[in-house]
Amino acid sequence: MDIYNTTYLSGVVANLKRPNRFLLDTFFPSVVQAEVEEIKFDVEEGKRRLAPFVSPLREGKVVESLGFSTKTFKPAYVKDKRVFDPNKPLKRRAGEQIGGTMAPGDRIQANLVSEMADQSDMLTRRLEVMAAEAMRTGKVTVKGDGFDTVVVDFGRNANHTVDLSGGAAEWGDTGVDPMENIEDWSGTVLQNSGAPVTDVVMDPAGWKLFRNNVDLDKLFDKRRANEGARMTTVQSGRHIQFMGTDGHRNYWVYSDWYIDPDTETETPILPNNTVILASSGTEGVDGVRHFGAIRDEDAGYQALEMFPKSWTTKDPSVRFLMMQSAPLVVPYRPDAVLCATVT
Repeated sequence: MDIYNTTYLSGVVANLKRPNRFLLDTFFPSVVQAEVEEIKFDVEEGKRRLAPFVSPLREGKVVESLGFSTKTFKPAYVKDKRVFDPNKPLKRRAGEQIGGTMAPGDRIQANLVSEMADQSDMLTRRLEVMAAEAMRTGKVTVKGDGFDTVVVDFGRNANHTVDLSGGAAEWGDTGVDPMENIEDWSGTVLQNSGAPVTDVVMDPAGWKLFRNNVDLDKLFDKRRANEGARMTTVQSGRHIQFMGTDGHRNYWVYSDWYIDPDTETETPILPNNTVILASSGTEGVDGVRHFGAIRDEDAGYQALEMFPKSWTTKDPSVRFLMMQSAPLVVPYRPDAVLCATVT
């Protein structure tokens, strides 16, 4: 069996478990693959119009149909290329008994799966960071080697990015009620998008301010909170905690980090004192993970979530493993999200 052929590698990818992807799974659950470099989608114009009154003896009033706009985005391109150490199969793996118990061929296969799992994790983390940026700012910034920085603007209402820092209404200030903000911001989302807020996601610092300034026993319906906790066992985990529900909105604390490629420092995916209000489901954010065509003849130029390939050079003998993807997360209803910096 050739463990480096495309079919085998693709099978490994399909069976790999992914790291935390709460934002992706909750607000960007759909996956669309398009065998073109650019993705297009239509956005219908929505207005709260009233049916016209006219006399029954007069002609009906002509009402113009609502229009739509077509947005076009070119997904970023990901290339994760790695070198297989030719001496690695001859060395004991981490966790293997001293002296070694695995045959070189078994080590090769185990190392291959380990490297591909890491590539998969890195891609998932990249998508989760993109989802967080889209929800925080209404935009996604794409930059890397070989192309100029591009800011993909989803056209979110400017009032859906709120900054209370430095003002007199920060959370924790005397007389400031965070729940009044939550109610007001929920109304803003509903008015501008037509979608009710279903989830409030906070980073730990934002949650502490909320917890210290709100009577949680009074706010949360304990029976519904227990119900929600049972229903969200898949979502709850090391990086996401379900805190309760007020009967309309679920409250979450989100803790996860990534290595910033510019500074090489560990950075929180949600900055300190971030509060995100969003509507989940197809009637809410309606987020989509788009994947464009893989620009590789070996992939047949088809659209795949990720395409793995492997090859060798003869002298010196070196094997390479590469993963390619063309991802972009898109909130089809960007006004179904509001993000606030609360202090």
